[in-house]
Amino acid sequence: MNEPTDTDRALKLWVVLARAHAAVAERVRADLLRHGLTAAEFGVLEALYHKGPMLLGEVQKKILVSSGGITYLMDRLVTKGYTERRPCEEDRRASWAHLTPAGTALIENIFPGHAQMLQDTMAGLDEREKEQAIRLIRKLGLHAASELAEPAR
Repeated sequence: MNEPTDTDRALKLWVVLARAHAAVAERVRADLLRHGLTAAEFGVLEALYHKGPMLLGEVQKKILVSSGGITYLMDRLVTKGYTERRPCEEDRRASWAHLTPAGTALIENIFPGHAQMLQDTMAGLDEREKEQAIRLIRKLGLHAASELAEPAR
């Protein structure tokens, strides 16, 4: 049997990473669905809860959605009564996103259980392995992002 090549390892890493992400994302999806939220909606609520009011563009960058995506998410969360938009006095094109009292109550209610579910999900790694995984996956992500910034070779 031949020794795996760098290409073989890169392909295997991608498959393992994608499968792990899919499994964790499914746990997250199922947990949030119990509360009538998508992961992106929860991301908006969680960002506003921990960071306070934010410009919509800041929320967009924080949760990694498109400008159209943040508009759609905010529309849904406003309709559900969890967030509200307020005009930006300095820039009439911009809006601030705020949690409503109902949104604050919801996130305060579900965040501890959601955090515990994530802790349980990540229990497949011990604390040292989690630190290693964080370091290595961050390094991989930064390298991939730098490759995007470079012109095609």
